[in-house]
Amino acid sequence: MVQAFSITDIGKRRKLNQDYVFVSVSPIGALPNLFIVADGMGGHNAGDYASKYTVEMIERQIRESELREPVSILDEAICRANDYIRSMAREDIHLSGMGTTVVAATLEQAGLQVANVGDSRLYIANEKEIRQITRDHSLVEEMVRMGGIDRVTARSHPDRNIITRAIGALDTVEADFFQVDLYPGDIILLCSDGLTNMLEDEEIRRIVTGTGSLSEKGKQLVCAANDNGGRDNIAVILINPFADQDEE
Repeated sequence: MVQAFSITDIGKRRKLNQDYVFVSVSPIGALPNLFIVADGMGGHNAGDYASKYTVEMIERQIRESELREPVSILDEAICRANDYIRSMAREDIHLSGMGTTVVAATLEQAGLQVANVGDSRLYIANEKEIRQITRDHSLVEEMVRMGGIDRVTARSHPDRNIITRAIGALDTVEADFFQVDLYPGDIILLCSDGLTNMLEDEEIRRIVTGTGSLSEKGKQLVCAANDNGGRDNIAVILINPFADQDEE
């Protein structure tokens, strides 16, 4: 049995919540379950439009897809969502330049399948460690990979919010895909950068693997991010893939 909890929060500095989440522990089309975080960007109303309608388009496309392989299903849905957002931006000047990050995951017997575009993240946390599975599509991440700056400097770099890939940015979009093996004790976290820019990974791990229910932990993450400044919207999905074993 899979348990999941999701929450979004406007944070302390923003006037609009442009983060959007989707959770289904029941099948969506050929996928056994589906979890999505999207962090929108753009002018007034455009960012929240981009994240909301991207997630809704991905869900609808997955429901209608005739494909059966998870990576192919997710890839098709993300590309269709990109086409839709680009089309809407061309038709309405108020939506011009809108876009969104997406991190999506589905749990199956072979493990966890993950797709991401942008800098929203998926982590696996347990009592020993926290691992970032996705790789940020950001200017600062590229600088880290090339050896220009280290991870510590990257956290406070003034260009850390500049992303290099997004849904809606170009006529075509390329998602990265990851397959992850899971083990008892693992907790899955999907989140926007409103969480990770406010909290160190180890602080996230302590909350995620601490005492309390998934909902209590999710709310603790939001509160901690806000206590540290809450400079952006915050989106969190927590998943316990081994909830039935924990209850034994």
